[in-house]
Amino acid sequence: MTRRLEIGAVGGALAALLPGLAHAAEGAADLVVVADTRVLSGFSLYLATLYNDNVWMFAVWAVVLTALLGGTLGVSMDAIMSRVGLDLGKGGGHVEH
Repeated sequence: MTRRLEIGAVGGALAALLPGLAHAAEGAADLVVVADTRVLSGFSLYLATLYNDNVWMFAVWAVVLTALLGGTLGVSMDAIMSRVGLDLGKGGGHVEH
């Protein structure tokens, strides 16, 4: 079992190096990835344009929106669970073994 893990770790490390080796080949060109904004409007257009112009600010927006949506989902699910009768708080329930 240990031998399989060692082989898997070495294989994973080599696989992680493959894109760098491909880019290091002679004549490799830079690849530019952009979002297509021709059919977008509203907030989607804003995010796509932001992705094309400033990837760092897009990443900040992604982190902030993910945190807000996750918090909103957590609070709403907690409210739904308490209305159903499930208390998931720290001191409200008891543990069954």
